[in-house]
Amino acid sequence: MESLVQLAADPTAWAALATLVVMEVVLGIDNLIFISIITNKLPAEQQSRARRIGIGLALILRLALLGTVAYIVHLTQPVFEIFGKGLSWRDMILIAGGLFLLWKATKEIHHSLDPDPEVKAGGGASLGYAAAIGQILILDLVFSIDSIITAVGMTEHVPIMVIAVVTAVTVMLLAADPLSRFIAANPTVVMLALGFLIMIGMTLIAEGFGAHVPKGYIYTAMAFSAGVEVLNILGRRAKQAKRKAA
Repeated sequence: MESLVQLAADPTAWAALATLVVMEVVLGIDNLIFISIITNKLPAEQQSRARRIGIGLALILRLALLGTVAYIVHLTQPVFEIFGKGLSWRDMILIAGGLFLLWKATKEIHHSLDPDPEVKAGGGASLGYAAAIGQILILDLVFSIDSIITAVGMTEHVPIMVIAVVTAVTVMLLAADPLSRFIAANPTVVMLALGFLIMIGMTLIAEGFGAHVPKGYIYTAMAFSAGVEVLNILGRRAKQAKRKAA
């Protein structure tokens, strides 16, 4: 308890906490986009529950990984080499997660361009509940490991990591339903989000092979693309309003 009080009185600890919270929230955006796209394919009565379960699993995984911080650090140690490049467990997990994201996003894009005629127009029953939770769990694991390793690299204080992780997941929980409704109400946003997932997947693979990709560039590109899409949505709504007024 005394160490916690000392930590609370340390200005640098508060600065580290603020920085880490922002980083964890930003890293959680990728996770949340994937959860929103997957759960929107479920029947309407299952979507909200699946989102809560997916985000709850993300919190459990992150806290469980924080309990094994000493082991997590060793995940960055090379296990074997390929073409002179040492690969660690973290690298292999990132590569596998990136490949999964590429496969999933490409499959969803193909389905959007050439939907199965047997699938109902609502698209709600095109994915089983258990399959959705399984896919969310796989990506939760990948994003959780990346999130915790980022946290370990920014501070050595576990209480700060716990507070940052819980805060970020709480933000994800609050934003999940509004984001999913927005994606469902604007079909063009789905394609944009799938494009984001492909970019994120390629970034995970690149980082797995040791190529550092500055996160600022990625999120700036995502923010710019999202801003353009918002302008398109506002333009379409303005035209619709004009037609109704006429």
